[in-house]
Amino acid sequence: MGVVEARGLCKAYGRGAARVEALVGVDVQVRAGVLTAVVGPSGSGKSTLLHCLSGIAVPDAGEVRVGEKLLSGLSDDELAALRRTSFGFVFQRGNLLPALTVAENVAAGLVLRGEGRDAVAAKVDAALARVGLPDRADAFPAELSGGQAQRVALARALAAEPQVLFADEPTGALDRAAAEQLLRLLHDAAGQGTAVVVVSHDPCVEQAAGAVVRLTDGRRVA
Repeated sequence: MGVVEARGLCKAYGRGAARVEALVGVDVQVRAGVLTAVVGPSGSGKSTLLHCLSGIAVPDAGEVRVGEKLLSGLSDDELAALRRTSFGFVFQRGNLLPALTVAENVAAGLVLRGEGRDAVAAKVDAALARVGLPDRADAFPAELSGGQAQRVALARALAAEPQVLFADEPTGALDRAAAEQLLRLLHDAAGQGTAVVVVSHDPCVEQAAGAVVRLTDGRRVA
């Protein structure tokens, strides 16, 4: 059994002539310790799949299980708690809070979980060391390169010790060297037991993946 399992996922947007079938009967199994790449052309449903797997979006049909939990059976508060405790997220632009330092950005989710100051500080230090940025703790996002900002976003996700790390086009805005560095860190996270799901157009992501989900027009073709 996977950490996350989806069966028969369907999701559509719009109505009438404007209706778009974003997902059509998609099955997925995400396993611990595996980097799973979700690939396909633009508009194939990749981000929609990630959103359904992580509980951000609700499928029109089908089901998603995280362990023994059926997402459709959880309340909004329970879903939010699951995302805080079990999931980590990295998006294309990092989404760092500009008024907070690097350390404060990494700590934000831990503080929301109510963790103590000493535990937060230790996890922040460990996460920044893990992504190679222990000396940037006091910097602000505006002082970082694009690659550094994405590594901070990854540190923020890893600090929460998630079961599943979801990354949506995390290398899309990076140069090749920074993209390869981030991909190595994502691969390392999978190697340490985290289930990693990466939506990407980057062929290097697919090459590094232990499993590949290929979508075309909302359907899984491989």
